[in-house]
Amino acid sequence: MDQKEVKEAFVSNLNGTSLGEVILGSFLAPVCLIHRAFILVLYYQAKGTLPLPLPLISHLLLDFSLLVLPLVLSCTILSDVLLQVIVCLTFILACVLCYIYRSSLQSSALQPQKIVSNFLQCSVQFHQVPFVTLFRVFVNVKTAISILAVDFSVFPRRYAKTETYGTGVMDFGVGAFVFANALVSPEARRREVTGSKMSHVAKQILSVWPLLALGVGRLVSIKMTGYHEHVTEYGIHWNFFFTLAIVRVLASVLLVVLPAGLSWLFAILISGCYQFALETSELKTFLMHNKDRGKDFVHANKEGIFSIPGYVAIYLAGVQIGLYVMQQRHQVKDCLKMLFTLSLGSLLSYGALFACQTLVEPVSRRSANLPFVIWSVAQSLFFMSCLGLADMVILFSKGASACRFLPSSVNFLEKKTDSPVSRSRVEVERLCLIQAVSRNQLLFFLLSNVMTGATNSVVDTFNCSSSFSVCVLLSYMLVNCLVIYVLHICEITMKFW
Repeated sequence: MDQKEVKEAFVSNLNGTSLGEVILGSFLAPVCLIHRAFILVLYYQAKGTLPLPLPLISHLLLDFSLLVLPLVLSCTILSDVLLQVIVCLTFILACVLCYIYRSSLQSSALQPQKIVSNFLQCSVQFHQVPFVTLFRVFVNVKTAISILAVDFSVFPRRYAKTETYGTGVMDFGVGAFVFANALVSPEARRREVTGSKMSHVAKQILSVWPLLALGVGRLVSIKMTGYHEHVTEYGIHWNFFFTLAIVRVLASVLLVVLPAGLSWLFAILISGCYQFALETSELKTFLMHNKDRGKDFVHANKEGIFSIPGYVAIYLAGVQIGLYVMQQRHQVKDCLKMLFTLSLGSLLSYGALFACQTLVEPVSRRSANLPFVIWSVAQSLFFMSCLGLADMVILFSKGASACRFLPSSVNFLEKKTDSPVSRSRVEVERLCLIQAVSRNQLLFFLLSNVMTGATNSVVDTFNCSSSFSVCVLLSYMLVNCLVIYVLHICEITMKFW
């Protein structure tokens, strides 16, 4: 086989990993997020000031070391000891949190119950959509890491996309990306339709032109360069950009005529009817056998075309969650109730998933069947809950340490927005890598795809040693983050529409 065939075989015929290992991986990003916050708290308690010295460089390096580096290591050289790593990091967090809590007790002279009670009653304000920004950024960052890491032998094959059935980490990434886009859709933000319904639909069609352009660009570049491709992912001519664009348009059309508040019901109906079609027709056999690719466009791109209903269902579920998460909440206890509801939703969804896998069929990203839809929603809710809990821990540490400059999506209510504390918080948040990626998410995703192709063209990823592979991945992510960070510091937002 030539080099292209070797790389294609390297990412083909894989069966994924367990549901438990995917769940385990969801803990790492929230733990790293709290570590970053606690380091800033300890520095503030020692020096009495923030930001750090040489702020532009130091905050970038701090965020990269604590938010990106662990994610790279977790899917490469530390993948087999991920549980031990997370346990150790959590133990360190518990020790630091106890130290901050004891310091708060000594300085305030309040009873422990009173501190917790005061915290629950505190009024809060949201600088960003609560927890959603964190979810979208980390999904984007994990996707950027995985699309290049999968080509290296140091990346566990069980994390890659599965061939037919199974639950790979990258399989979840696809569903989570669609779910993340739905969370901030116009429907989830309760934006009223202006003008006629037809004009609204026309606007939605026009708004996806960047995705269609990126899809065409990716298709042309792959065919011209002979870049390796996994045909059974989406087909010969199809790619994920086309899926994102079509799902966005179809979901918008549906939500023009259907109430957004019942998105969850339509998600169930669409995925249920699609699963019924898979079970009662030849559609499943057609999708799972790699034959007659040259017959016509539909045969050539059957995975991409027929998986659309599943992704539309995921999108609609994301709209429903977005509607709930974006409701006004004024106290900490209200945020905790929301997290409990999201966790309960995840638990119930996992129960439905186990029932479907037992009674119907396993998860299949290739067909985007009903179990895949349920799994994507369940795991997304769980990941959001973990990130939300991390934000609550950071908020508590803000109050306990009197360090209210920590970047987070939830802040204590400030009566004076131009106070020194408020200005310092805004300055520290401006230096945050999460804010940088959030400002230009589509550009970050596009840059990652371009850098992936460029890296594959100059590096023999298949034969690299583990240490060299990790160095390449870290360099690749550093370049991506540096470009996005510079644009953010310069307050440049790249809008394509």
